[in-house]
Amino acid sequence: MKKLKVVGLNFDHMHMGDLLRQCAEHPDVEIAGICDENPARMQAAIENFRLPPERVFVDPDRCLEATAPDFVILCPATARHAEYVELAARHRVHLLVEKPFAATLAQADRMIAAAKKARRLLAINWPLRWYPSHITAHRLLREGRIGALQEVHYYDGNRGPLWHRADKIEVTPTPAMKRQSWFYKKRQGGGSLLDYLGYGTTLGTWYHDGKKPIEVTAVVDVPHGLEVDEHSVTIARYASGLSKFETRWGTFTDPWTLQPQPKCGFVLKGEDGTISSYDYEPTIRVQSRANPRGDDIAVDELRPPFQNPIQYFAHCIQEGAPIEGPLSPKIARIGQQIVDSAVLSARLGKTVKLLA
Repeated sequence: MKKLKVVGLNFDHMHMGDLLRQCAEHPDVEIAGICDENPARMQAAIENFRLPPERVFVDPDRCLEATAPDFVILCPATARHAEYVELAARHRVHLLVEKPFAATLAQADRMIAAAKKARRLLAINWPLRWYPSHITAHRLLREGRIGALQEVHYYDGNRGPLWHRADKIEVTPTPAMKRQSWFYKKRQGGGSLLDYLGYGTTLGTWYHDGKKPIEVTAVVDVPHGLEVDEHSVTIARYASGLSKFETRWGTFTDPWTLQPQPKCGFVLKGEDGTISSYDYEPTIRVQSRANPRGDDIAVDELRPPFQNPIQYFAHCIQEGAPIEGPLSPKIARIGQQIVDSAVLSARLGKTVKLLA
């Protein structure tokens, strides 16, 4: 089978390096080019993947015209997602956008419309979707292990977006880095709420089997001297009850190194049991009426093409299959509805109906 050509556009988000590595490791994918207006931000990728100068660009349109890729990976600042999707869609390529979906629901809808007009796939990657613990929890939930789902409890984050680069290489941020980073710029879609809430609300929608909440209440903490929050708590009221989604920049440790307390991940409460599913852990814990003390269950072993987003997206392109689950615009849009409602609620200081 002919290899799929991929281009990485915009290196605002450090996850570009992780996604390009997955491309380099995929036998059916070839990195045809990378592009960023700041050449210095591409240097690590050039070295890591031994990319020749003719595959390195600073102009997106020129890059796409010269390389004619099958799909693009987009990692711009959140507020520029719609702009970049519309740009790439004009070149009729499939679109893989690194989380979050967008800065606003209106921008998310622009992305959906651009992909539909180009008749190309659009996927929004949420790295938590590929954690075996959360996949196992979803399987057990669909199998009816804990009965009808009533509550989703989500807590996630890390020490902060400037404490690591691609491949989770640790760095120590300085005050100047915060002042300069888009992660801390309100107009560019910064803040822990926009960075992490979509994870919880999108996977939460997956767990809720596509159901939407009725109303949303949110509060944020914006530390003195910053434009954006580093901590948010959102409560969504569903017909089945309340679910809680909490985001945090400033956990005591990073969950991929040492799980902090509170632990990062999900707790699902059903009519007949509970499931705790934490990031990176090799087991999940299940309570049931038959065994209220609970069992530790080994997580599922993931196999290709369902181990990471590049495998999955390449599979969907090659097989002509639709994007499903949290990466699908259908599920991710509901997650964005909750995010937008949370932003409005926090600004107004009151509960709001779910935005349409």
